[in-house]
Amino acid sequence: MAKMEYTPTTDNIDSSENVRTCAIAKPQNMIAGKWKLTILWLISMQTRRFNELQRLLPGISKGILTRQLRELETDGLIHREVYKEVPPKVEYSLTALGDSFMPILTSIAEWGKRFEQHEEDKQLES
Repeated sequence: MAKMEYTPTTDNIDSSENVRTCAIAKPQNMIAGKWKLTILWLISMQTRRFNELQRLLPGISKGILTRQLRELETDGLIHREVYKEVPPKVEYSLTALGDSFMPILTSIAEWGKRFEQHEEDKQLES
């Protein structure tokens, strides 16, 4: 696997700031959580309902899914549409801000595929 060159800089941190206020901290907090990236990925493909997300994410509890969706909504990455019907219908979709994050998420997914290949190659070598 080719080594990727990247040099982090302190361009976004001046001497009066600390790490918690640097440019990486806010997005890190927005996507922190075991399920958030997967939730965003699933919603990016199409508008999803709560029960559909729960079916697509085996192992996530209703409470955790609710909390992670609320946090993503509060941070402006997803939109929650409530339809006034019986039984209630709620759908989740990406906002423009959430959509602007998709190239980053795609890069993470591509990196994940390369990492999986790296791990497979290591297994074959041993």
